[in-house]
Amino acid sequence: MSHRLPSLPQPGDAAAMLPTPTLVVDLDAMQRNLQRMADFARQHRLRLRPHAKMHKSAAIAKLQVAAGAVGVCVQKLSEAEALAAAGVTDLFISNEIVDLPKLARVAELAGRVTLAIAVDSKLGVERLAQAMQAAGSHIDVFVEVDVGQGRCGVAPTAAGALAQQVVAHGPAGLRFAGLQAYHGRAQHLRSPAEREAAIHHAASLARAAQASVTAAGIVCPLITGAGTGTFAFEAASGLWGELQPGSYLFMDRDYADNEPAPGAPVFEQALFIKAQVISRGAAHAVIDAGHKAYAIDSGLPTTWLRSNLTLANGGDEHGILHPAPHVRADVLPQLGETVWLVPGHCDPTVNLHDHLIAVRGGLQDGVVEAVWAVDARGCVN
Repeated sequence: MSHRLPSLPQPGDAAAMLPTPTLVVDLDAMQRNLQRMADFARQHRLRLRPHAKMHKSAAIAKLQVAAGAVGVCVQKLSEAEALAAAGVTDLFISNEIVDLPKLARVAELAGRVTLAIAVDSKLGVERLAQAMQAAGSHIDVFVEVDVGQGRCGVAPTAAGALAQQVVAHGPAGLRFAGLQAYHGRAQHLRSPAEREAAIHHAASLARAAQASVTAAGIVCPLITGAGTGTFAFEAASGLWGELQPGSYLFMDRDYADNEPAPGAPVFEQALFIKAQVISRGAAHAVIDAGHKAYAIDSGLPTTWLRSNLTLANGGDEHGILHPAPHVRADVLPQLGETVWLVPGHCDPTVNLHDHLIAVRGGLQDGVVEAVWAVDARGCVN
């Protein structure tokens, strides 16, 4: 016996009629975020390459490119393949790949789209060259430098030697494109002063890497990096030529906890989970959205425009609402009432859903304008 899946919402449907839990984009807020970042990059004469690992959607990537982005970043090869299959044509895998079968897929993809990749080892360069030569493809290569993340990347003084390795494999289809310099740990330092200090130090390391490349007799065409929490500081440094923010488009509770940097664009919450109260006690209410509807790596969601409520862990399928401290229980929503949640971390939350429902005109009274597939959902290899 076959089971029919519920049909997707359609353009024109009322937001009030969306089933729960559903991942909803406030399209008005998202488009303001889109324009503010595009304007910032344009005003500072910087290339913008947003990180598509946040939304994993080809439709959204195309909107970003239409607004002025040169292309998008991804972290996984399968993300790049999924977005390319849906018509995204300029991609940067800002991560290392050393597996030979995967590199064969990289080379095949490079024959179909404009593709770049990051490297931080001689082995990675050699294997990439081997795959590219076998496929007869070409690829841009960025040497990744550790500028404070403590994750991938070579030491700044080693950047020149690795760039030489890339240049030496030019006949195999590799082109040295510059340096990848992203400081992920700085993104959620809460005060602007902390973030500015972290990027000031990152800039000193990126300059040292650039000097290492220059000393090796190689021109460094570009330094790329930056995130939603720090892009204004990378821009102010005069060193980075390309910005890679991702979460600015949707935002989340974790980024909302940052103090805004003076002079930087202010971005709005645009990603929400629509949930419903399905059970009600004397001192709590239960909603139908749990871990399977939102990621909790950055903490639980908050309730939108209802600061008098707190959300507690209810497991896979439930969340438990309590009155905030010193607040009376009568603030609890009633049975059947809608509750809008702001996820703690947008990226892994999006990865839990097949579609994003874009609503125009507000969460309460708006209508569905678009239904976007999360094309790269589950693309983790």
